[in-house]
Amino acid sequence: MERAQALEIVKPHLTDHRYTHTIGVMETAIQLAKQQGIDEEKAELASIFHDYAKFRPKDEMRQLIREQNLGDDFLHYGNELLHAPCGAYWVEHEVGIKDDEILSAIRYHTTGRPNMTTLEKVVFLADYIEPGRQFPGVEEVRETAANDLNYACIMSLRNTMTFLMKKSQLIYPDTLAAYNQLLTEWKKGR
Repeated sequence: MERAQALEIVKPHLTDHRYTHTIGVMETAIQLAKQQGIDEEKAELASIFHDYAKFRPKDEMRQLIREQNLGDDFLHYGNELLHAPCGAYWVEHEVGIKDDEILSAIRYHTTGRPNMTTLEKVVFLADYIEPGRQFPGVEEVRETAANDLNYACIMSLRNTMTFLMKKSQLIYPDTLAAYNQLLTEWKKGR
């Protein structure tokens, strides 16, 4: 699928602000994919569709998760996570993208997971560091991403968990597991 077609499909599902964010994620993901030597077209498509379900009704997403066994555990960690597994499902069934790597990158772009593929890390990180994001710590993660994708993912996971803890919110188990796995591997490589 060509970029223009993908953007045309996703645009009606997003607010103007979220569409601008999506363009930033796409551009960042392509840059990171080049840097990592992975398929830029897959990074482009996964990033274009990463928020495909962001504005679907929450009840519709909860129902889809239950009916399609997309991971009932998502239902216990807040509404912000629902769009990722639902988005992967709808991108496959409504848009027709069948590539498991692209769908997995969409599914895990909010939580991460242990043993993420490079494409999953690229989309996860691009969503976190795209140029429109402005919050404490993001610039340091951007700088690190230029040289060390894994450590940039560790930093973004740590920042996210710290943010959630300060707000007394639950942390999705795969997020903590991804942090532990990446940090363990990173320390072994030093």
